[in-house]
Amino acid sequence: MKFAVLVFPGSNCDIDCYKAVEDTVGEPVDYVWHTATDLSPYDCILVPGGFSYGDYLRCGAISRFAPVMKEVAKAAAEGKYILGICNGFQILTEAGLLPGALRRNLSMKFRCHDTVLKVANNQTPFTKDYAAGEEIVIPIAHGEGNYYCDDETLARLQANNQIVFTYRDNPNGSVTDIAGICNEQGNVLGMMPHPERAVDALLGTDDGKRMFTSILNAWRDRHGAASVR
Repeated sequence: MKFAVLVFPGSNCDIDCYKAVEDTVGEPVDYVWHTATDLSPYDCILVPGGFSYGDYLRCGAISRFAPVMKEVAKAAAEGKYILGICNGFQILTEAGLLPGALRRNLSMKFRCHDTVLKVANNQTPFTKDYAAGEEIVIPIAHGEGNYYCDDETLARLQANNQIVFTYRDNPNGSVTDIAGICNEQGNVLGMMPHPERAVDALLGTDDGKRMFTSILNAWRDRHGAASVR
C-alpha cells in the first residue's frame, strides 16, 4: 500500500502525517506538492493540518483550487482512501468532497489540548480497528473547528451513519458534537482532531495508531491480503 501526504504552502502537519505512517504501518509514503497532477500511484491520500495559504479568505478556500485537488476528487471517485485532518477537513468541505463547513470556535479562541472522542461509526476503512462506542483520546489544535451543516444535511448524515467521531466535551460548538464525518461511500473522512499526533504513548496517547492500521487493514481486506494487528 502506498500513501501520499499532500503539502500546501502553509501546511505544518505534513511531517507528522509522514512519520505517523512510517511509525504505525511502515508502508511507503511520499510528500506530494500541491501542484501535482497525478495521484494514480497512491492508495491513500492524507490532507494534513496547518494553515494552507495562510487561511486567507477562509480556511481551505484557496487550497481547494490547487491542481492536486482535481486528482483528490478523482481518487475519491475511484474509491481510494482520503483522510483530511484539521485544515485538511476544512479543505475537503471547501472542495465539496464532504458536506458542511467549519466555522470559528464558539469561544472565538484557539483550542489546543487532548480531547475525548467517541467512535460513533467503526464500520469505515478508517475506524475498523476501533470498537463501536469506544472512547479515545486524540489532541485538537484549531481555531475554526466548529462543524456546521443545515438540518437537512444533518438528517442525511445521521441516516447514512456518516458521523464517525463525536466529542465527549464539545470544545468548539460543533453541531451535535461532531468531530469527524465521512462521505456516503465511506472512503473519504474529515476530522478536526489529530490522530497523527497520537501514535505513541510518549506523546501522551497512542489512540491514533489504530486509525492508520485500520486503513492498511481495509486495503488488505480489499486486496485479499493478511491483516496487521
